[in-house]
Amino acid sequence: MYHYPTPPFPQQKQPMPGVTGQMDPVPDHGEKSYKGSGRLKDMKAIITGGDSGIGRAVAIAFAREGADVLIAYLNEDNDAEETKRLVEQAGRKAVLVPGDIQSPDHCRKIVDTAAREFGGIDILVNNAAHQASFSKIEDISDEEWELTFKVNIHAMFYLTKAAVAHMKPGSAIINTASINSDNPNPSLLAYATTKGAIQNFTAGLAQLLADKGIRANTVAPGPIWTPLIPSTLPEDAVANFGKQVPMKRPGQPVELATTYVMLADPMSSYVSGATVAVTGGRPII
Repeated sequence: MYHYPTPPFPQQKQPMPGVTGQMDPVPDHGEKSYKGSGRLKDMKAIITGGDSGIGRAVAIAFAREGADVLIAYLNEDNDAEETKRLVEQAGRKAVLVPGDIQSPDHCRKIVDTAAREFGGIDILVNNAAHQASFSKIEDISDEEWELTFKVNIHAMFYLTKAAVAHMKPGSAIINTASINSDNPNPSLLAYATTKGAIQNFTAGLAQLLADKGIRANTVAPGPIWTPLIPSTLPEDAVANFGKQVPMKRPGQPVELATTYVMLADPMSSYVSGATVAVTGGRPII
């Protein structure tokens, strides 16, 4: 049984999108704990937002399970280089692609780079996200609303559409939604709305791609301790982050890693159109 940090945490604030090393406590991505068993041997994966948080934990797990990994990220070069180091330490190839996934052309560049560097794509993890908190709808600018949709849902469409052309039967698409898909936090109105859209997109996509032998599933995390938290929430919310779920603490990124591995594993060949909740005991019904 692992004993992970519980709130209250030190009050802390970072500029968006946040960096790992400035967090207190520093998140656990499985650097020391995750042990692979070859479940993804020689598979080729794209992970957006792969530099830190859930994305880094998934990159570590995938590499230790035998996959090569392309890490797409915005501009957090130090975090991305550390994730690359951890992937290469596992004996797998790591490719870094910085840039803004708001751009359809950049999304296609990510996919084209993976196809060229790896010779194919077996797994697409659409994980990158933007969120910001507002107490009143009047405070959400048109630009903020559009940004949230461009990053969280439009990019998922562009990436998926491009990647499917390179995927063979047995491939997997895994989209990161949220507990907010079903239980929206009113202070995260734009974010929660996109997360509901992601869940619906994935459910339809699983049906659309079934005849190609490509699976699509969603992971719905609860409160997870990532750089997104101190960079987007008020300091008092950060200090008490995770207290609202039955486990009374936030999840660590490593605690989601096995879910992504399971959904990527070819042995999960009848799992498609599912939402897997990783919420510290809070049900999604």
